[in-house]
Amino acid sequence: MGKKRVMIPAEELDLSTVKYEPEVIDAPHLTGLTFRLFVKILEAPLIGPAIISYLQKKNRMVEFLRCTVIPEPPMYKPEFPPQDPEPGTILLDEDGNPEDRVELALQCLPDYAPANSWIEDLSEFRYWKIRDYAYGYRSKLVTPSMVAERVITVIEEFSHKKPPAPLLVSFDAEEVRKQAAASTRRFEEGKPLSMLDGIFMAIKDDIGCHPHIMKGATTWKDETNSNNEDAVCVSRLRSCGVIFVGKANMHELGMGTTGNNPNYGTTRNPHAPERYTGGSSSGPAAIVASGICSAALGTDGGGSVRIPSSLCGVVGLKTTYGRTSLRGSLCESGTVEIIGPIASSVEDVTLVYAAILGSYPMDRNILKPSPPCLPNFPSLDSLNAVGSLRLGKYTPWFNDVHSTDISDKCEDILNQLSKTHGCEVVEIVIPELHEMRTAHLVSIGSAMLNGLNPDCENGKGTELNYDSRTSMALFRSFTASDYVAAQCLRRRIMYHHMEIFKRVDIIVTPTTGMTAPKIPPSALKYGETNLQVTGYLMRFVIAANLLGLPAISVPIGYDKQGLPIGLQLMGRPWGEASILRLASVVEELCGSKKQPASFYDVLEDKLKPA
Repeated sequence: MGKKRVMIPAEELDLSTVKYEPEVIDAPHLTGLTFRLFVKILEAPLIGPAIISYLQKKNRMVEFLRCTVIPEPPMYKPEFPPQDPEPGTILLDEDGNPEDRVELALQCLPDYAPANSWIEDLSEFRYWKIRDYAYGYRSKLVTPSMVAERVITVIEEFSHKKPPAPLLVSFDAEEVRKQAAASTRRFEEGKPLSMLDGIFMAIKDDIGCHPHIMKGATTWKDETNSNNEDAVCVSRLRSCGVIFVGKANMHELGMGTTGNNPNYGTTRNPHAPERYTGGSSSGPAAIVASGICSAALGTDGGGSVRIPSSLCGVVGLKTTYGRTSLRGSLCESGTVEIIGPIASSVEDVTLVYAAILGSYPMDRNILKPSPPCLPNFPSLDSLNAVGSLRLGKYTPWFNDVHSTDISDKCEDILNQLSKTHGCEVVEIVIPELHEMRTAHLVSIGSAMLNGLNPDCENGKGTELNYDSRTSMALFRSFTASDYVAAQCLRRRIMYHHMEIFKRVDIIVTPTTGMTAPKIPPSALKYGETNLQVTGYLMRFVIAANLLGLPAISVPIGYDKQGLPIGLQLMGRPWGEASILRLASVVEELCGSKKQPASFYDVLEDKLKPA
């Protein structure tokens, strides 16, 4: 029998008594045929539930959910206190045209100097930005149709790799040519729709994008889901002239953090092909890091935009819950997920974010969001706002990483922000991190189970990957009382964070606790379960999902093996402008990037003027 534990009310907790406990996950690491056999046992009557019950107890889930009296009432979706307007910002109309918001976002960016990209012979590697493409199109140096042919060639090259490592799971070359031809005509007529016209983007396979059927990177979801309509976010981008290259690969149904997918092949990290991209938005991050697309859309329910962005050396934005619409995605009924942009720079993430933002009216009534806004990046007010920022750091958590290369690099950036810009680093304490991880797991797992139950009842559950089936077996063990307890913890943890944000403006952590892990060859056919790796990858990202807070991952350098490291900035509710502003400063401090081992210049050097 478990001993009853009674939590004191959150507001009475003495933070001086809180001691950091490193996360230790007790679960086997399995791949190959051994993993396959384990899943068969896990799904067997009696013995399977007994194994899950044992692992739950070993990892203190039973203690947190069933043996604890939690005084706070449940909170089933994030509920935020009113927030003050962010300083040095320009308001955007979330009910207006996406094209108009993109135009306003352009006015927030520094002046564009085409010589920096198109004329000067730069020895340092850099990604082409959205404004570089736009300048090339407007100056008739290149057309969207010309770029499309290069993009198609590269994607088809990926489709022939052995073993398979596809960036996309759904691709139609003629559809890409059709979109590019329409964009090219608009430029010839001098009538581009926006700065995003002719910009190539990939869409994660759990987001609707016509004419592709949304499968969630399964082998069967298209049989039960005939929807091939645009999600709301995709529709907004289409009205701006974006060219969609197809549906990007992902960890099946988003139920994993590595990007492993035996159904189509596992996307490889552009910096090291023998390593994972991170997940679940593996394809979106890899296609951006490889230079093929300027940006991509992913979903983030447990770091699924930020983790692969960090591991692939690009920028990934998780918005406040409800800031972007989930309508038309597989996760539209979730309470921890968002749709967010991935791009090679903060500037490009900002432009895409401006296009897709706009909450669903029902969410707006419940969440009462502050008006969306963007920082006026080059303005004096914006620079002053950076200097006045208080950055929260929970040192023992910050340093709980697989390699000190990560914490040292992140610490160096904090020191530079203090010395160069005058930011104040404030030591904070974040209590009940283990409880937070449990509450998040129950919340996202219950929502996934609810969405998949009809298909599983029709026999499709056995067609899932083995790691997805492992997750589903765990999710089925959750009870109604577990779910309510998790939501009580959610309110309690929200209180802790809102108290922290009275003292600081942004919480700063590494994005992940490790850089890109190696892909075991035995994991390619049947997948793998490695919750120790999952723990490192998700260590710092969960609060933003459980509490609905905005967060961004910015690349800040590399470890001793040359693998990218990301810094995470997590802000107050509706505080996208503040984290974008600071992310831009961090990006500038970090300077040049390293060209990935797998990189394609789809504009091609021969198109540059002599």
